[in-house]
Amino acid sequence: MKLRFHELLDASYGKEEVDVFFQLAVSQVLNKNKVDIALQPDYPITDAEMVAFSTIISELKRHKPIQYILGHTEFYGLKFKLNEHVLIPRPETEELVDLVLKSEGSTHRSINVLDIGTGSGCIAISLGKNLPYSRVYALDVSETALQVASDNAIYNHVDIEFSKADILNDKTSLEVFKAVQFDIIVSNPPYVRELEKQDMQPNVLYYEPHLALFVKDHDPLVYYKHIATFARQRLKPKGTLFLEINEHLGAETYSLFDAEPFENVELLKDFSGRDRFVKATLK
Repeated sequence: MKLRFHELLDASYGKEEVDVFFQLAVSQVLNKNKVDIALQPDYPITDAEMVAFSTIISELKRHKPIQYILGHTEFYGLKFKLNEHVLIPRPETEELVDLVLKSEGSTHRSINVLDIGTGSGCIAISLGKNLPYSRVYALDVSETALQVASDNAIYNHVDIEFSKADILNDKTSLEVFKAVQFDIIVSNPPYVRELEKQDMQPNVLYYEPHLALFVKDHDPLVYYKHIATFARQRLKPKGTLFLEINEHLGAETYSLFDAEPFENVELLKDFSGRDRFVKATLK
């Protein structure tokens, strides 16, 4: 079966990535890891299992992301269910979670945290799992995304308060949280410009939700502007914003927050050395 994966997929993906696909498929279909298979190279495959492998190969040939094919992925050591209504979490977003957790250290203080544009819930749930004394809130404009996030919170045994709201509507988003002030606001909002579509892989462009990815070329920081408006009124004094950003708009995003009433603004790089995060504190 491994040979069949490589025969049919290497031209599209390359050998190393196909190796990863095969191991994930084996884990899903046979419930075995690569050590098990190495020790049992002639492991018998049933007709039903053969059909399952063939389906995975067919979907991959159509460039469907392996995470959507399998229906789940791992993020920050946790398992998350996925479908095409939510983005596939990226390693950079794990770094965003890590920035928040490192800022808290081992203080164990009781804090309110908000994740804006929660999608699968990966940020909110990972923070809730690792900040046991916190109260975590999350919002999204998509009802279907909120259902996925809610399912993931239940699966991972984390209590998250989800709300449906559009951060681009200042009045309604502020109204949803009129009784709450936050110590931390974190967000990975849409930031890919339409002009950048030409550089994207088919598996992203054809399958992941455009609502969660793209912004208009003429106003690429629109979400950050509304997040700033929200934060001015809903962050506690000395509360902190943590934002994932477009690597090509680092200076512009930094400048947006390097103004009253924010202070200690930082433009931070990801593990690849790209401008990827902005951190800012409310005075």
